[in-house]
Amino acid sequence: MSGANAMKILVSDSLSKQGIAILEKAGFTVDVKTKMPKEELLKEIKHYDGLIVRSGTKVTAEVIAVADKLKVVGRAGSGLDNVDSQAATKRGIVVMNTPGGNTVTTAEHTMAMIFSACRKIPQATSSVKQGKWEKDKFMGIELYNKTLGIVGIGQIGGYLSKLAQGASMNVIAYDPYLAPERAEKMGVALVDLPELFRRADIVSVHTPLTAETKSLINAKVIETMKPGVVIVNCARGGIINEADLVEALKSKKVAAAAFDVFEEEPVKADNPLLALDNFICTPHIGAQTSEAQENVAVGIAEQVVDYFTRGIARGAVNIPSVPPDLLPKLQPYLTLAEKIGMLQSQLYEGGLERVTIEYCGEVAGLSSAPLTIAVLKGLLTPILEDAVNYVNAPVIAKERGIEVKEVKSGDAGDFTSVIRVRVEAGKKIHRLAGTLHNRKESRIIEIDDFQVEVVPEGHMMLILNEDKPGVIGTVGQALGDHNVNIARMQCARADRGGNALLILGLDAPLPAKVLETIKRAKHILSVTLVNLAH
Repeated sequence: MSGANAMKILVSDSLSKQGIAILEKAGFTVDVKTKMPKEELLKEIKHYDGLIVRSGTKVTAEVIAVADKLKVVGRAGSGLDNVDSQAATKRGIVVMNTPGGNTVTTAEHTMAMIFSACRKIPQATSSVKQGKWEKDKFMGIELYNKTLGIVGIGQIGGYLSKLAQGASMNVIAYDPYLAPERAEKMGVALVDLPELFRRADIVSVHTPLTAETKSLINAKVIETMKPGVVIVNCARGGIINEADLVEALKSKKVAAAAFDVFEEEPVKADNPLLALDNFICTPHIGAQTSEAQENVAVGIAEQVVDYFTRGIARGAVNIPSVPPDLLPKLQPYLTLAEKIGMLQSQLYEGGLERVTIEYCGEVAGLSSAPLTIAVLKGLLTPILEDAVNYVNAPVIAKERGIEVKEVKSGDAGDFTSVIRVRVEAGKKIHRLAGTLHNRKESRIIEIDDFQVEVVPEGHMMLILNEDKPGVIGTVGQALGDHNVNIARMQCARADRGGNALLILGLDAPLPAKVLETIKRAKHILSVTLVNLAH
């Protein structure tokens, strides 16, 4: 990109000096202004072409709206909870991160928390420093031959399994998207979630925080666990219900718990967890090592330099690394491909084994590599704790034993272009196809055997039902009774009198009690909630 040496970069969170040096060596003007109040950030951001953050700065839609010159937001780290990527994409701002830079560090911290919780190291240290010598008070739990249950075995969970195996632990894992062959190579036994909770001596969660994983571990689930289980969360606050955990720790049903993350951060001093002797915690420092911070600082600085000097967006989460002149034509198809992948990931069940992507019509003449990566990014993003982007999606798919195949055809039937994705998972085949309306707006046109025309956005509910009168009225009544508004609705059926598919777009997430009401209704075969609001 021309004029790259005139670029101004704002670093609004602390960043390793090595990262700053790389930016300055490239000829950029770099201003480091940390811990800015929101009002100051809104005022300052107008003057900068690039913004580099860690977890402290909140890059909201409001910030992005006033950032007239901003072209790139770089996150030194993997999580992007503090960056509104959707708002950035609408403004044409590239959002990039450094996935993998924190993997080893976060896994090591989790293992350290397991050791500390089981051997009561923080409590014993505090006791000795108070001048006491209470050997009998700190009876520990030996890890040898114990069973570690890992919920979500992505990069961090996978590395944790190696550390645990090194401590002679047995590792079981729940991950419905991991191929059994891959788990076998890792020496990990795949089990369903109830079995993991029932068998594990220690439970460690490594999933993203979604509607499905919020309060994944609650009072009801804890009741099914072994007496004296240890629970660890170094992933995302909110996956474990804190109020329920307090009661379980008090009753000693849970022997100990260790958190690096909380539902609300910074954690308040009156949080009841902090008053319990069998609870230990750290202030979200899983990635806080000098090695990891240098890795992510150098990584994000090099990526920003690459983007401004060569036009290559490495590590971007919202665009692939393609030449800027090709991006405008590819962008609508990239959005469609990712939407198809994201929708597909929430419809199938079982370990994902094969993905076949068919490009038909005009799209078959475009570069398919970034489109295939967009499909994989969509497929993998909702199911992994690890950040998935256009760089690491193919690598993650390969690591998880997913076979990926491309097919091209000049015939798109009644459409100009069609992208069709077929996945094989859990010994079943699932199909989705999409096209562009007016060459820019994504539409889903096939879901398995049903021909549809669906706008893939926001909160959706897919209801498979018997093709009988009264189903739509029953569903509408249930939603109306609970003040849930329908944004759009469509019906489809393969054969008259067989099964039908009712697809609803909702203005907000569906409350659990409404979901249960609909599931129990007459002629309803299955109900699937989908969130495309990422």
